Amino acid sequence: MTDWLLYNPQKPLLFTRPAFWIYFLLVFAVFSLIYKKTFWRNTWLFVVSVFFYYKSSGLFFFLIIASVIINYLVGKQIFKTPQLTRKKGWVALAIVYNLSWLLYFKYTYFFSGLMNQWFGTQIEVHDWLSLGINSALGSSFDAAKIILPVGISFYTFQIISYILDLYRKQVAPIKNIMDFGFYVTFFPQLVAGPIVRASSFVPQMYAGYKVHKDEAAQALFLILNGLVKKVIIADYISVNFVDRVFDNPLSYSGFENLMAVYGYSIQIYCDFSGYTDIAIGLALWMGFRLPLNFNSPYKAANITDFWRRWHISLSSWLKDYLYIPLGGNRKGKIRTYVNLFLTMLLGGLWHGANLRFVIWGALHGLYLAAHKLWLTVFPKPNRRARPLRVFITFHIVTFTWMAFRARSMESVKQMFSQIFHHFKAAFIPEMMLAYRLVFLLMLLAFIVHWLPEKWKNWYRGVFVLMPVYLKILLTLIAVFVLAQFSSADLQPFIYFQF
Repeated sequence: MTDWLLYNPQKPLLFTRPAFWIYFLLVFAVFSLIYKKTFWRNTWLFVVSVFFYYKSSGLFFFLIIASVIINYLVGKQIFKTPQLTRKKGWVALAIVYNLSWLLYFKYTYFFSGLMNQWFGTQIEVHDWLSLGINSALGSSFDAAKIILPVGISFYTFQIISYILDLYRKQVAPIKNIMDFGFYVTFFPQLVAGPIVRASSFVPQMYAGYKVHKDEAAQALFLILNGLVKKVIIADYISVNFVDRVFDNPLSYSGFENLMAVYGYSIQIYCDFSGYTDIAIGLALWMGFRLPLNFNSPYKAANITDFWRRWHISLSSWLKDYLYIPLGGNRKGKIRTYVNLFLTMLLGGLWHGANLRFVIWGALHGLYLAAHKLWLTVFPKPNRRARPLRVFITFHIVTFTWMAFRARSMESVKQMFSQIFHHFKAAFIPEMMLAYRLVFLLMLLAFIVHWLPEKWKNWYRGVFVLMPVYLKILLTLIAVFVLAQFSSADLQPFIYFQF
């Protein structure tokens, strides 16, 4: 019983582990008894969400509780303060507070490294938060290294959107601190999104529970679909091929490096969209509709279309709270290109303070600016050329993933060198045979991804309309297959690190 209650970094609560589903059944059992009483339902979901975060990130749950309390109180001040100057002051205080934690945990090493490089200093980074706690409480937390709390980027952006929407009078303040805590910490989407806006989620918090049986079946489909994406595709090709090549590119041929690049492209999609599918399904079972976060992004015919389909909640957040405040496209063409570039550059930095992410974001910024410029010359694309445009967009996105995934830019250079100078085409049949299951899974994943949307809606609808006994049978078969593919090693979702 103690193991269940205490945080174990080797056994976090993950959607892909049986322990989570036992936990969810217990949560849902109590939920089913109190769901008609809004206050107690929201309070219960807040409590279990904080516990879920504790099981995922240890004592950092104190940090999220502090954020809930401070931002709730500041939000009330923003709403009731009539003077514009003071209102702006409260907004600034909230943004500085929230971004300070993000800067501390994600960028301390980055800035100290720049200081040491530019000024010849020898600043050594310690976890001053742990040192302070040790000093105050006599504890013995390891202060040698700053550890990033799980999901801090997601819940920070979610809180900032609430604060700014309050200031803009686009939402009313959440009624009480327990409800606000529930909004911030709702466990299905807490650690990897989607980033939920208060304007869409808060009204659901006070609405009655309404889930049609078809919606419940659709939620089950999403959960199974997400688990298949994560465990059978993303984890399997990662452990058995992609990670090995990216970790040591020079040990593999150019063909294997190229296939690893394609492999990571479908891996990160299946991993991240798999998490989102599960989160949306779990939330729907509890009566909450989370926003779509992925819409077949590799079907995009241009880079702008890609960002309307990939991590939609983040791209729309960057647009509404960064790109538009910077001026958007309202201040001339040159300023528009600069704003696009800066937005994506900061989007890259959001993922981490590393040159790889800066380059990844900068490249996407350049792609978006180039596409804007292209549209001024060719405003009406040729429909017959769409397959070619999809092919080109997919490849520029895929090769940009190299900087995102590789250990360093030196590894990226090594991969390109292998691809262009040591391809070893004569050994392709042998390599295809050696990695046949990995390549087959990759091929099937891409085929399903590129299926027409009406086909996907059809087989989803077939599942929803099946008799209950068939749904149960298919679920049991899926669980059995998932168990066969499950890795013995812990495979957290990729976006947990952000």
